[in-house]
Amino acid sequence: MADTGDASDGGGGRRTKVARLIDEYGLTGLGSEMERRWTADGDDRLSLRALADHFNRRLLEAKMTDAGMQPLAGAVENTYRLLTDDDVGSADETRTRRRLEREGVDVEAVLDDFVTYQAVRTYLKGHRGAEHATDDRPRTVVERENIQRLRGRTKTVTEGRLEQLRTGDHVTLGEFRVFAEINVLCEDCGARYDVETLLERGGCDCGE
Repeated sequence: MADTGDASDGGGGRRTKVARLIDEYGLTGLGSEMERRWTADGDDRLSLRALADHFNRRLLEAKMTDAGMQPLAGAVENTYRLLTDDDVGSADETRTRRRLEREGVDVEAVLDDFVTYQAVRTYLKGHRGAEHATDDRPRTVVERENIQRLRGRTKTVTEGRLEQLRTGDHVTLGEFRVFAEINVLCEDCGARYDVETLLERGGCDCGE
């Protein structure tokens, strides 16, 4: 189904918020991408919550670009985190809002446009007729992929924050790469594995 010209839901009713925003922001192809990521297998699959965050970051990126900010790689995700993450202090959130407003971004408007995972589900199931197949893979396989995605997100956020600190002359740093590793140490048997290996082998050495 095309992303442009979505005048109504699949049943002929009022169009969903997500469909309306795709049209208003000119995000051609985003609806198809979201459907593909939601119904995909393996590492390409994204949950409804992750898709809502992805959609909202695209909205924020569009607003920042329209204001002439030309955000660097990772800057959009970091800015989104500063605006929405409950763990972010009020001072950091306020500074982020003011910075965006100085650049000409209507922060309140874009925050009002942000969608929930329920809105994404309504769009994908009701508007696009997408169905999410039941995952019958072993739980360890599913959770390993979830951990890999979380680690990738941590790496991306860290890259964005370091890039901003370097650009603002807060740290001295040349060209860099970020490595995110998660290791597990069993205090009973003393075995230590990276988390993917631990899950692949089915546990530590305690049963040996």
